[in-house]
Amino acid sequence: MPNELIVNGRNYQWMDGPLVVVCVDGCQFEYITAAVAAGAAPFLGRLLAGAGTAFTADCVMPSFTNPNNLSIVTGVPPSVHGICGNYFFDPERGEEIMMNDPRYLRAGTILAAFARAGAKVAVITAKDKLRRLLGYQMQGICFSSEKADQVTLTDNGIEDVVERVGMPVPSVYSAQLSEFVFLAGVKLMEKERPDLMYLSTTDYVQHKAAPGTPAANDFYAMMDRNLARLDALGATIVLTADHGMNAKHGADGRPNVIYLQDHLDAWLGAARARVILPITDPYVVHHGALGSFALVYLPAAEPPDAVAARIAALPGIESVLTRAQAAVRFELPPDRIGDLVVVSRLDTVLGTSRDRHDLSGLDVPLRSHGGTSEQQVPLLINRAVVKQSENRRWRNFDAFDLGLNLAVRAARAA
Repeated sequence: MPNELIVNGRNYQWMDGPLVVVCVDGCQFEYITAAVAAGAAPFLGRLLAGAGTAFTADCVMPSFTNPNNLSIVTGVPPSVHGICGNYFFDPERGEEIMMNDPRYLRAGTILAAFARAGAKVAVITAKDKLRRLLGYQMQGICFSSEKADQVTLTDNGIEDVVERVGMPVPSVYSAQLSEFVFLAGVKLMEKERPDLMYLSTTDYVQHKAAPGTPAANDFYAMMDRNLARLDALGATIVLTADHGMNAKHGADGRPNVIYLQDHLDAWLGAARARVILPITDPYVVHHGALGSFALVYLPAAEPPDAVAARIAALPGIESVLTRAQAAVRFELPPDRIGDLVVVSRLDTVLGTSRDRHDLSGLDVPLRSHGGTSEQQVPLLINRAVVKQSENRRWRNFDAFDLGLNLAVRAARAA
């Protein structure tokens, strides 16, 4: 095996033992510390107490699932890998398109590179929307909880997953969808023992339950049990998140929503501007396609600065950036974002038109993500590593650097 690989300009040492990188969808430190304080997460508690190493990291913007999962597995921001939302507007085709097709990827993954070099690699996701992107050009095991009953040896590198896990395929709107990911990961580590494994969950629980609530603590207790099992099997575990989660409602429990398309139609005329919400995906029941990040496409003759000023004056808006400003500040590909990028404040979300959002599925007050308010995420490892310069800005896409470089060096120096 090679001593190290270079992927997207970053060097990664070959692992000394199995490495598991876990992306907990919608996680922030408050969920972990609350579960630890309640006695629900003793393994994570030991890591925070010194048995492991903990960092606070920033996720990429927008703080949505697809951009961040792809940043974690490529080790670079969206400006390099090209996935800048769950959903985007393709001006060439004049269509709004899901970014779940590998043709939109502009960089290879760490997973594929290690598989090509001879490593045994496995990927398990909760939702199937990520499977094709994460498994791009990768030889190995790759499947989702959502479609676990449809896996084949030819397409997924494994078969009989449901029987092996001993759990029926859960509802996509359930905590069990993520539990299936962990149980399957443990089963793989027991039998196949992959060199490199990536586990990605769903944020169904975090959209509904605040840190410290019984539902949240139960979820983190489930996760804690399975992380402890992976640890006992000798795996190095790096845990991070794709984004945090915040309450986006008022004291009355009603969502705080700015319907941008309605404002633009009133200012510029109907359908002259177009608002795109990159949070949009097939699973909108728990958030109504409402997040804290939006793209605005303007008519060619419309001065962006004037429209930006009007949007910025709306209550609940944090920032409005031009395409060039957003590409630099948020490390985004300029050809895949709008003329304006709009970010709302911590307690506010952005919508298109009021009549285009079905909020009937919200059975609890809205919690969502997408803005800079949801950028801070945990970055934990079950190993003692030397904390580098305090000035280092840790990112969630440093997860493989932490697990393959810092942890390996620390082990070899011990």
